[in-house]
Amino acid sequence: MIADKIKMLRVAQKLSQADLAKKLGITRSSVNAWELGFSSPSTGYLVELANLFHVSTDYLLGLKQNESLDISGLDTEQMKILYGLTEHFRKENHK
Repeated sequence: MIADKIKMLRVAQKLSQADLAKKLGITRSSVNAWELGFSSPSTGYLVELANLFHVSTDYLLGLKQNESLDISGLDTEQMKILYGLTEHFRKENHK
């Protein structure tokens, strides 16, 4: 559900509802309403949230269960390190 994902991503970034609202140029009560499921962000805000949290709009909408990570600007060696870490964490989670 989009409400849960917005809250989880906001908390993971150590942002208060007021902090997120300020970044989006909206009221804290709007963010609160999204997180409680009383309303949903407009298409424009979905895109802004996706960009802010570095996830896809599909992820926010629950259409895709995996998150994405923006690795643009990294060199080949840095990408190999991230891939290795990802594989390590996957193995740890399946123990």
